[in-house]
Amino acid sequence: MPHHGNEEEHQSEPVSFRDKRKIDPETGKVRGQQDDDGSQAGPSDQPVAPDSVQDPVEETDADAEGKAADGSDALAQAEAILNGIDGEGFTEPAAESGSSLENELRTDLQRLSAEYVNYRKRVERDRDVARDMAVIGVLNSLMPVLDDIDAARQHGDLADGPFAAISTKLENALKTYGLTRIDETGVEFDPNVHEALIQQPSADVQFDSVSQILRAGYKKGDRVLRAAQVIVAVPE
Repeated sequence: MPHHGNEEEHQSEPVSFRDKRKIDPETGKVRGQQDDDGSQAGPSDQPVAPDSVQDPVEETDADAEGKAADGSDALAQAEAILNGIDGEGFTEPAAESGSSLENELRTDLQRLSAEYVNYRKRVERDRDVARDMAVIGVLNSLMPVLDDIDAARQHGDLADGPFAAISTKLENALKTYGLTRIDETGVEFDPNVHEALIQQPSADVQFDSVSQILRAGYKKGDRVLRAAQVIVAVPE
């Protein structure tokens, strides 16, 4: 009989449970977070009546839902990182972006280099043309002086003396700028460098030839500055 008395005493002792669930079954919130009223939900240290204890299956489902929510948030964050900042589309890898930028910069550099080379050639060409035009302008302005020197030499006024030396120096100085005279006789008539003022039939020539220079012509390089005025001998 003592055995029955101990059993009754054991059954009469109150049964208490400590609620350690992460999600509050009453509010549905994760314990440890603050509510709107500033209170913080946490594990209850008060004993829970046996009637208030939920079925272990329900606790497992709630935990699964919380874990699923946490997993979905982590998956969303990972997708946002892969899709770029703020999820605005996939960005190329850094290596490919750097390579594309390098190719673009190299192309721009090559284009700028070609443009600079063309610009330098054009500037040099324009400078040479401007220099030649300046020299031609000076030569054209001195041609009347050269005509006077030729006339004086033909009349014997520049046979000797200081003026003969000055005229010779002037002509040599102009030759350094590429000035050459057109004053040859006995050559074939060329309308590009000769200006025929008189034609004389002659039995001594077989083609139109320059028989006499009336006024010397000048050219600079291949450019004729002034055609020579000549008398042309034509075959009879």
